[in-house]
Amino acid sequence: MLHEFIADNRNEIIRRCTEKVAMRSVAPPIHAEIDHGVPLFLDQLVDALRLRRKSNTTIGRSAVQHGQALLLHGFTVSQVVHEYGDVCQSITDLAVELGAPISVDDFGTLNRCLDDAIASAVTEYARGQNQSTLDRESVRGNERLGFLVHELRNLINTAVIAFEVLQTGSVGVAGKTGGVLGRSLVGLRTLIERSLADVRLTLAAPYREQFQVSRFIEEVALAAALEANARGITLAVAPIEDGVTIEADRQVLAAALGNLLQNAFKFTRPRTTVTLRVGGDAERVLIEVEDECGGIPGENLDELFRPFEQRNTDRTGLGLGLALTRAGIEANRGRIYARNRHDRGCVFTVELPRLPVRAVATLASREG
Repeated sequence: MLHEFIADNRNEIIRRCTEKVAMRSVAPPIHAEIDHGVPLFLDQLVDALRLRRKSNTTIGRSAVQHGQALLLHGFTVSQVVHEYGDVCQSITDLAVELGAPISVDDFGTLNRCLDDAIASAVTEYARGQNQSTLDRESVRGNERLGFLVHELRNLINTAVIAFEVLQTGSVGVAGKTGGVLGRSLVGLRTLIERSLADVRLTLAAPYREQFQVSRFIEEVALAAALEANARGITLAVAPIEDGVTIEADRQVLAAALGNLLQNAFKFTRPRTTVTLRVGGDAERVLIEVEDECGGIPGENLDELFRPFEQRNTDRTGLGLGLALTRAGIEANRGRIYARNRHDRGCVFTVELPRLPVRAVATLASREG
């Protein structure tokens, strides 16, 4: 009888299951995975076979707990399924080696118990994984909302105080107080634009259109120049070749490039220059923003694109600007990277696919 065979060879079956786990190409789990699931399943399987039950309801309940435990320990759903498959293979291989026949009824019960265990464990694993994802997203959403409200409050409070001082008539709008009010309003506008870009990236499919880079850069630079002037920074825009055309979501790309420029204005040294230039070749367009922050020696610049990452003593803002910039660029089938010019500054490069000449000619004929 199969239940007697399993009971007599319980330790050997467990040993074989452990070996199969260790031999798999995926990272082997700790012994707790085997120790918790396999012995208990074998005991429950023996009861089902001995009592000639088609299945064992306790197997499903135990598998739910096992699936939950595997999720908490960071195991994959593949490991969950393989574990029960190992049990079946170990039993049948050992039975063949020892010449112990398995009846059709016993084999059917074995398979049904395995099906029940796998289904229950995987279902619980998936449910727990989905809940964990929802919990993380909820925490992240609350964190971002909290940062947003905090920054809005700070900027509005500063603007209100500056306005109240101006109302007294003791200082002029063109003085420092007026400058504080202007910077606060620019900060509010930037914060709102970033939030809208974040919502658009999250909820809306990109709306791509074909347009010339020179006109696009002119529009972005015109708006950015106002903030540069307010901060006492010079924005230099290098000449751009006519006819360079891309296909992108213009609004999202404008927000991404605006974030790059605002970041450069924020971290470049006082009374320096931020340079905006466009280059590339026949297949790609490179848009570069170079500042004079002095560089970030010894840092992995790729980490700057992580959400809430801030590496400067100026902690205004959410630390989301470069993260949103990367998301906006990647949504337009591009990529962004940064490099140091040590003791001088940083260069952020946006790389986008360039439209071929034939597509540009078609666009020109439509516009003409």
